[in-house]
Amino acid sequence: MSGWQTLFYKEVLRFWKVSFQTVAAPVLTAVLYLLIFGHVLQGRVTVFSDVSYTAFLVPGLVMMSLLQNAFANSSSSLVQSKIMGSLVFVLLTPLSHWGWFFAFVGASIVRGLAVGLGVYVITLFFAPPHFASLPWVLMFAVLGAGLMGTLGLLAGLWADKFDQMAAFQNFVIVPMTFLSGVFYSIQSLPPFWQKVSHLNPFFYMIDGFRYGFFGQSDTSPWLSLGIVAIAWLLVSALAVQLLRTGYKIRN
Repeated sequence: MSGWQTLFYKEVLRFWKVSFQTVAAPVLTAVLYLLIFGHVLQGRVTVFSDVSYTAFLVPGLVMMSLLQNAFANSSSSLVQSKIMGSLVFVLLTPLSHWGWFFAFVGASIVRGLAVGLGVYVITLFFAPPHFASLPWVLMFAVLGAGLMGTLGLLAGLWADKFDQMAAFQNFVIVPMTFLSGVFYSIQSLPPFWQKVSHLNPFFYMIDGFRYGFFGQSDTSPWLSLGIVAIAWLLVSALAVQLLRTGYKIRN
């Protein structure tokens, strides 16, 4: 294997060796959300026509779990390597900044997709499967995981200790995820809050992903695809530049 493939393999093994914590636990959390919200709000919240509230929740919970775990994978790996001092062994290799990027983000995509697939499989026991367009589902799953894996890479480069990374996740990632339409359609919000929701890039990832399931969405899936793709290109350019200059890892 080449250098980046070896690092990618190491990053995948890192989370897979503790898959009970990194994969099974997020799946259980998502299922608990489905059970609680689906039981309490089923029949009380109107979403899309001919779509039950429990079925509506499924793609949102799948994507929420995918995004959060893709972010957690790259960010925790870098911060842990910094604190333990093992990052120096990667720095000694003749690995380019592109190699770092592909390895860390690629492993984050794998973990995000593994968790998302796990959540979806378990939710089949609670809601019948819906697929209006599988290509849209796969596109938004990969783009969303890639974007969050890259954001996690940026957070891991910036953070010097676990509480800094936790602050970024708890005060930025989690609120933006929960306020992106996971548990509701933004059409049910007042006009002002609908406009605010459109400023949240996480909304477009979840809304576009949900379109692949039901063929219905709160905004155009093409608009969502364009925004998510451009956002990933921008954060990727920043991440590659920081890796090239060795920001907080070589200096």
